[in-house]
Amino acid sequence: MKVSDSLGFISLLDNWRKKYVSDRELVLVLAFAVGFLASLAAYFLHVIIKLIEELVTSGFQVKTINWLYLIYPVVGIWLTSLFVKYIVRDNISHGITRVLYAISTKQSRLKAHNTWSSIVASAITIGFGGSVGAEAPIVLTGSAIGSNLGRIFKLDNRTLMLLVGCGATAAVSGIFKAPIAGLVFTLEVLMVDLTMASLLPILIASVTATCFSYFFTGGSSMFHFQMDYLWGLDRVPPTILLGIACGFVSLYFMRLMSWCENGYGKLSSKPYLKLLVGGLVLSSLIFLFPSLYGEGYSSLRLFIEGKTEADWMQVMSGSMFAGEAKFLLLYVGFVMMTKVFATSATNGAGGCGGTFAPSLFIGGFGGFFFARFWNMQQLGVYVPEKNFTLYGMAAVMAAVMHAPLTGIFLIAELTGGYQLFIPLIIVTISSYLTINIFEHHSIYAVRLAKQGKLLTHHTDKSILTLMSMDKIIDSEFTSVDSDMEMGKLVHALSSSRNDYIPVLNDCGNLLGEIDINKLRHIIFRTELYHRFHVSQLMTPPAATLGVNDPMEDVMKTFDRTGAQNLPVVSIDGRLMGYISRARLYSMYRQLVADFSAE
Repeated sequence: MKVSDSLGFISLLDNWRKKYVSDRELVLVLAFAVGFLASLAAYFLHVIIKLIEELVTSGFQVKTINWLYLIYPVVGIWLTSLFVKYIVRDNISHGITRVLYAISTKQSRLKAHNTWSSIVASAITIGFGGSVGAEAPIVLTGSAIGSNLGRIFKLDNRTLMLLVGCGATAAVSGIFKAPIAGLVFTLEVLMVDLTMASLLPILIASVTATCFSYFFTGGSSMFHFQMDYLWGLDRVPPTILLGIACGFVSLYFMRLMSWCENGYGKLSSKPYLKLLVGGLVLSSLIFLFPSLYGEGYSSLRLFIEGKTEADWMQVMSGSMFAGEAKFLLLYVGFVMMTKVFATSATNGAGGCGGTFAPSLFIGGFGGFFFARFWNMQQLGVYVPEKNFTLYGMAAVMAAVMHAPLTGIFLIAELTGGYQLFIPLIIVTISSYLTINIFEHHSIYAVRLAKQGKLLTHHTDKSILTLMSMDKIIDSEFTSVDSDMEMGKLVHALSSSRNDYIPVLNDCGNLLGEIDINKLRHIIFRTELYHRFHVSQLMTPPAATLGVNDPMEDVMKTFDRTGAQNLPVVSIDGRLMGYISRARLYSMYRQLVADFSAE
């Protein structure tokens, strides 16, 4: 079928829809479609990852060191970088951050290739041993599905944002079979406000994705958790201490991840050197600590489902520590601390994956390490290792993502361990409060927050974030140079449609401006036309705005100066246009009305 025929069919379908189906009803249908497609994407991603893992590790011996760990991760990253460079031809890293950026600055529009490119890239990366997670790519995929379905039916920006939220919800719900966690993830991480109009579509997408995931993969949970030790008040102190410790581990994770990413970013102009450095770091770490291979859920399963030290020791299989019980705690600690290096090396070298699974991995290993050390040293009441593994997973994820509710419900739904609600609440609150002292934004939002492009639950700040500078700049203006005589200036004023005329040099840089209101007393005195020049009549603007200034700063500048119009200049000082106070506030009021409408 030709592209023109496809567009014609879509146009006919959209016309029929407008005649018989309301926008509200359409959103509910699309929410169901998004839920189904997102769960299908999650299923295919895990199938592809599993197939690749089985293909490349089928000959591995469990109890011996595998030298292929030095090769496979580098091959996977190299293949991923080739796929991105020659097929996708776009940056698809930092999936959840890209969703946040699209919501805040691109009217929730995600490119069509995002509906599939992240699946392929992350499957190759993780299947060959990349130490990252598949959740962020799936969230980007689900969000892109929602965005592009909404664009096909030409829905407004606010509805597109809702469908992006439906896609993200469906992705988390489908990949973990956790509908409530998916919903609160959208609320806490993507910061999409839930109203009565948006709650129903998001719930439909969440439940649909969960149900189809059960259909595709069966009814079992990711982890088979059995409650052996009921939680009691005597375990409150160690639970709080674990939360505080996880808060500092999360801070270590975020700060070190940022430092490593900046380091790899400096090598962006030398892709092969970046691949060499990142591949060497990753393969070396996986060779020493095989638990770092892939997502790492199989290692966590040993701690959650194991009951004895013999079960836990399987985590060291394939390493030089295998069979040495005395090194178990040391091995777990090293793996926990080096995971961030492995994750940053995977993405930094050219791989594709997220930090969702790594945060769960580090938290799980941290929780087991805490409980095992506590019990070995007999510091107090016995704390179950598997319970504290789950607490650590919730605590680190809640702190890294600044999403305590997501951490609580995700772990509860992953294990069916709803009896753990109280300790999960305690540990996530302790962890979140600890990291909030040092970091006020999640690992996904911190980059956008520094640029003033982060959408939040603060309505006023959200509206200012959604406002686009290029849509309110008036780039049509009459300019003059500083050497022009007053007589010629009068002719320029007569052709200008504004009360101001910018004075520019030969490079287009702003030198000052002519305010007609300040020249009314001499404008008609012809005897002065050859006496005065523009340089003598111009005045400096009340303030200048940068082309990349956050809209919140623009508003503050207008309030501070009381100006009606302010010039916008580029980084090199060239005049880009003017912003009118009236136009700025008119757009602000319109967005408030759209944002608040049910």
